[in-house]
Amino acid sequence: MTAMKNVMITGAGSGFGKLTALALAERGHHVIATTETKDQSKALRREAPQLTVKKLDVTTDDVDKVLDWEIDVLINNAGAGQTGPIADIPLDRVRHLFEVNVFGTMAVTQAVLPQMVARRSGRIIIMSSIAGVLSAPAFGPYAMTKHALEAMGKAMRAELAPLGIDVTLINPGPYLTGFNDRMAESMWEWFGKKSLNGAEADLFRVIGNFVTTDQRDPVEVANRLVELVGAETTSENNFVPEDLLEQMNLASLNLG
Repeated sequence: MTAMKNVMITGAGSGFGKLTALALAERGHHVIATTETKDQSKALRREAPQLTVKKLDVTTDDVDKVLDWEIDVLINNAGAGQTGPIADIPLDRVRHLFEVNVFGTMAVTQAVLPQMVARRSGRIIIMSSIAGVLSAPAFGPYAMTKHALEAMGKAMRAELAPLGIDVTLINPGPYLTGFNDRMAESMWEWFGKKSLNGAEADLFRVIGNFVTTDQRDPVEVANRLVELVGAETTSENNFVPEDLLEQMNLASLNLG
């Protein structure tokens, strides 16, 4: 039987974070579900009183709150998405992605680690993506941040293993949480019909449609995260579904 743990999840106001928080609480774990905004926190408290809900924006000094919480497992789930051709995308949009996805993840992790080091135990789960190992037109800005998380997680896994702390990455494909749809549409807030690098808008629409068509049930990812929380050992990467990398490589050949 899996021992009950204190699990903190960032970005738990919706999507994978929310589903995982509910699933873990149902199995008896104590879950600190953090959300970016106060409104999200209020809504989640009303819906799920079994959770300990806190407002925590990973890009602010909210991160200091974790110093007062006992955490056995940290799930770094908070993230932002943005699409657009690299030649044209406004730099402030890319900087925002890195602030949330990379520096936010690093800040929360660094804040949690001292207590894990003192106990010589703990687990850090980092929400990467298939975009952490593959990239595609329009999705380059997002993939850049996920590639950075891959480098971060793999370095930390080697560095922290001797201290009894396990670090692992989870790599979902396209799942129906609304995140991919919003990300695919985000470029049209600022992008015109033709990129500076000569690519036509039709190419970006094709890729966006591919990513947002036939998306899978996000419960699969929540279930995998629940397994990772209780697992005795983990692998470096955890693709969901397991054959995701092969599927995406085949799909890219067909698109080409």
